[in-house]
Amino acid sequence: MLDRTVYDTYVRILKRELVPALGCTEPIAIALAAAKARQALGEEPRTLRVLCSGNIIKNAKGVIVPTTGNMRGIDTSAVLGALAGDPDLGLEVLSKVTPADLEATRAMLDKHVCTVELLDTPSRLHIIVEITGDHHTALAEIRDEHTNIVRVERDGERLFYKEVEQTQDDDAAEADLDALNLADILEFANTVDLEDIRPTIRRQIEYNTRIAQEGLTHAYGGRVGATLMRHYGGDVRVRARALAAAGSDARMGGCVLPVVINSGSGNQGITCSVPIIVYAKYLSAPEDVLYRALVLSNLTALLQKRGIGRLSAFCGAVCAACGSGAGITYLHGGDYDAISRTITNTLANASGIVCDGAKASCAAKIATSVDAAILGHEMSMDGNTFGAGEGLVKENVEKTIANIGKMAAEGMRETDTEILHLMIDQTC
Repeated sequence: MLDRTVYDTYVRILKRELVPALGCTEPIAIALAAAKARQALGEEPRTLRVLCSGNIIKNAKGVIVPTTGNMRGIDTSAVLGALAGDPDLGLEVLSKVTPADLEATRAMLDKHVCTVELLDTPSRLHIIVEITGDHHTALAEIRDEHTNIVRVERDGERLFYKEVEQTQDDDAAEADLDALNLADILEFANTVDLEDIRPTIRRQIEYNTRIAQEGLTHAYGGRVGATLMRHYGGDVRVRARALAAAGSDARMGGCVLPVVINSGSGNQGITCSVPIIVYAKYLSAPEDVLYRALVLSNLTALLQKRGIGRLSAFCGAVCAACGSGAGITYLHGGDYDAISRTITNTLANASGIVCDGAKASCAAKIATSVDAAILGHEMSMDGNTFGAGEGLVKENVEKTIANIGKMAAEGMRETDTEILHLMIDQTC
């Protein structure tokens, strides 16, 4: 029987983490900071200065900003957020953008009034937007979480401030994630009162299925999902990969449909949900079983990201695909041991994929990661797994997850720095 405190914690995690976001979350976070700064400014912006941590630059420089059609870049995100963003909408800050707003944004960008700089910071997720108007200046700062506004200023006067190191909310969120372990996650998935999580999971099914279908039927990015369907056949393994990739095709290609995220990422939210939805339909699984499989998948993905952090050189699609593999095994009646084997097999296979920023090829990495998860699942159902001592695999799944987390968070730190140096020069 799951402890009530753990039960409540897991419900709270799902409600906090599985929220809608419009477009790639890094440019959206920049737009949110700019919108908040403009709100404080109280007049038309004339110039903007955007300071970002390296990982924000990596994930925002190459992706199409949602609602713009084909506009890219950090400056686009900031200017559009300042001119048309609604800061009260969080990660859906750009959902009210109009054609007139886009024209105003293009005009402002043509004047080259927005500068972008690399921010010297220990945080991998850190944004400061400074805006100057005719009479005032304003500033907004986001740190560590995509919606975590820690400072707002007007003319040098603090309107809002939150201590970065000592916030009770941040400490509570971190403590919640520390409570995750696979055995309890599975027990929770098996026993949760679905009414406690139904709205959250239903929204994930609805939003992420819709954007996957959009990406499959319209031309976005490299059309990875459509390519898989056209050339690889139509069995459930291909459809699971293709629909997940198609969701990323659309999302990275500027689609205006929202996504329910996981670990702060829409791509990860798509990856740990869409393959399970595809398999559940194929297996004619009851709705309650689908919901429980998605609970397992989402929390498993969060368990692995816990030790890595929101942004790193380790591709988050791998963590999310482990979640989807676990959920697929669950749909097939797999127990704790079978689910553990699936996760281990997936990590032993695909843990070398690096994150080189948010862009169209993320869809291909999702397809590759889901393919590894399906292979890991099928090996597991046959009773096969990679053993302790083979690479980073340890004697149990929790230790394997911890090993991968340490490799990603510590061992790949220099890799992350080198990727950033290759993608941008020191002055951005």
